[in-house]
Amino acid sequence: MSSEKRGATADPQLQQFIEVETQKQRFQQLVHQMTEVCWEKCMDKPGPKMDSRTEMCFVNCVERFIDTSQFILNRLEQTQRSRGSFSETMSD
Repeated sequence: MSSEKRGATADPQLQQFIEVETQKQRFQQLVHQMTEVCWEKCMDKPGPKMDSRTEMCFVNCVERFIDTSQFILNRLEQTQRSRGSFSETMSD
């Protein structure tokens, strides 16, 4: 029975490792998604050199993608905070 309890309580180092690896995976997915979106939007004809118009398109696309991702993250955090404070007032 004690081994079952030990199994239910995960090692903090293991939990931290899993959390870090999950964050890395999310980041890689975000980079992949951003690359795909910006490539489709900006790359007309792949060639040996990128012209300045295409380069600026990529720069703007990446910046907008990052801005949008940050906005969504902030909005989700605000929503979670407001739900948390709403739940706390409901339980009082």
